Amino acid sequence: MTVDDETGPAVRLEDVRHEYGSTTGRFRSRSEQAVTALRDVSIDVERGEVLGLEGPSGSGKSTILHAIAGLLVPTAGAVSVLGTDLTELSDRGRTRTRRRHVGIVFQRFHLLQSLSARANVALPLVQVGLPKSARRERATTLLSEVGLEDRVTHLPGELSGGERQRVAIARALSTDPDILVADEPTGELDTDTGANVLELLTDVGRDRAVIVASHDAATLAVADRVVTLRDGTVIEDER
Repeated sequence: MTVDDETGPAVRLEDVRHEYGSTTGRFRSRSEQAVTALRDVSIDVERGEVLGLEGPSGSGKSTILHAIAGLLVPTAGAVSVLGTDLTELSDRGRTRTRRRHVGIVFQRFHLLQSLSARANVALPLVQVGLPKSARRERATTLLSEVGLEDRVTHLPGELSGGERQRVAIARALSTDPDILVADEPTGELDTDTGANVLELLTDVGRDRAVIVASHDAATLAVADRVVTLRDGTVIEDER
């Protein structure tokens, strides 16, 4: 199957297993031990669905997000995005798929401190080759949509935590991805700011697949479905 398949789920994990420290084909000393982060995980996520991933630290939530984004290749199993198995692609192929189809909201924002809010949002558009004027227009529009029209020239250090998170979400949406993954998107925000961010995530989830990893009950409450993980295993899949 090829990317842009519209007949199946936006995201599919099939019997995914991942070991950190696994050194297939390499020598590992007896003192080193692989840590199993995921154990035969199978999950489908549809377009227009907001999926919550719940579980304690170390349960495998972030590993799932990284696998969907093509930031890691699982030890075993398949991870498909719009019909293409990322595990069968080269590093370049996974990068190309991520840039085109997946937006990432990192837990600690990962904004470049020397760039303005607008330049941070426009950065992924540089990678896809959009002209400068079009990048600037797109970034300005997105920042306005997340309520930061008066902060476009501000540096991250001049923004509040909630404003930085909204910049991070605008950046993740800059390439109009089919899939959005967010790692603890409200973890460092106060209640009111977190509620605004959640409203934004549910709005963008109307026409794309959104996967949110969180410990926060309020965050998980906006999900259409919650998958609970323990020790890398799915123990509950609840709508």
